[in-house]
Amino acid sequence: MIAVQQLTKRYGRHTAVEDVSFHCEPGTVTGFLGPNGAGKSTTMRMICGLTPPTSGTATVDGRPYRQLPNPGRTVGVLLDASAQHVGRTGREALAVAAATMGVGRHRVDEVLDRVGLGPAAARRRVRAYSLGMRQRLGLAHALLGNPRVLVLDEPANGLDPEGIFWMRGLLRDFADRGGTVLLSSHLLREVEAVADRLVVIGGGRIVAQGGKDELLAGVGTVVRARDTEALRAALRRARLAVSDGSEGLLVNADTDTVGEIALTAGVALTELRPAGGGGLEQLFLALTASAPSAAVPATGNTEPTREVVR
Repeated sequence: MIAVQQLTKRYGRHTAVEDVSFHCEPGTVTGFLGPNGAGKSTTMRMICGLTPPTSGTATVDGRPYRQLPNPGRTVGVLLDASAQHVGRTGREALAVAAATMGVGRHRVDEVLDRVGLGPAAARRRVRAYSLGMRQRLGLAHALLGNPRVLVLDEPANGLDPEGIFWMRGLLRDFADRGGTVLLSSHLLREVEAVADRLVVIGGGRIVAQGGKDELLAGVGTVVRARDTEALRAALRRARLAVSDGSEGLLVNADTDTVGEIALTAGVALTELRPAGGGGLEQLFLALTASAPSAAVPATGNTEPTREVVR
C-alpha cells in the first residue's frame, strides 16, 4: 500500500505541494487527478524518492522508497516513458533492469509479451520506438520485478484507443489480484472507467478524495442566468469555484448557496439544479476551476498555491 502523510514541498518561498495526505489500499486503483501545475508529478516523485520532501512522509509497503531493499521488486514505477536508453533494444533495456533486480531472464520475455511488444519490436532500438511503444516498454519495466504496487504518471500518453483499452484491462487485473495502483492521467474517462478511488489535487493541496461513486454523487450545481457574467462575478466574489459546463455554469457548492448568492446579487436565474450525472469530467471542472498554477524555471516543476476547496 501507499501512505502519504502531510507531504509538503517548497522551492524557496514557493510551495509546490502543501500538506498532502492520502492512502492507496491493496486491491484498488486510485486515480490521482489535477490540472497542469497542480502538484501531481511532484507528489509522485516524492513517493518514489526522486524529490525529497520539505516535510511529511511517503511510504510504500510501510517504508520510504529509498529504504526498500530492492525497490523494483516492491513497486513498479513509470513517471517518464522517454527516460530510457535509446541505444539499447527493448529486450536489452529490460535485461539490464532484470540483472539489477536479480530477476531471471525468462521474466523479460514474459513482460514483453504481456505489454504487446513481440520479438520484432523487442529487437529494435528504443530510439526507433514510437511514444506508444515506449509507454509499453515503460510498463514492462514497471512490471518486471513482479511488484505489489504500481505508480504510473500518464501511462496512456501516446497509446491508440486499442492500447488504452488494453492498459485499462491490465491495471484492473493487477488490482483485482491484490495489487495497489496509483494512476495519474489526463484521460478522465479512462480513469473513471478503471479507478475505485479518486484523489483530486488543485494548487498543491488536496481538494477532494474518496470512493469514486461517493464523489461522483455530489459534483456541485448547474446554474444558468439571463446575465451569465453578472452571476459568474457574484459567485467568484463569494470565493466559489466556477467553470463553464455544457449545460451552464458549474459551481462547487449546493443549490441553496448558489441561489442565495444570485438573489443577493439581483441576478435572475433560468435554471438551478444539482449537477449529478455529469461524470468525472464535471467533478474535475467543479473542483479545480479556480486552482492557479505557476511554473518554476529553475527546477522544471510547477508550483501553484491555493486555498482548500473542501
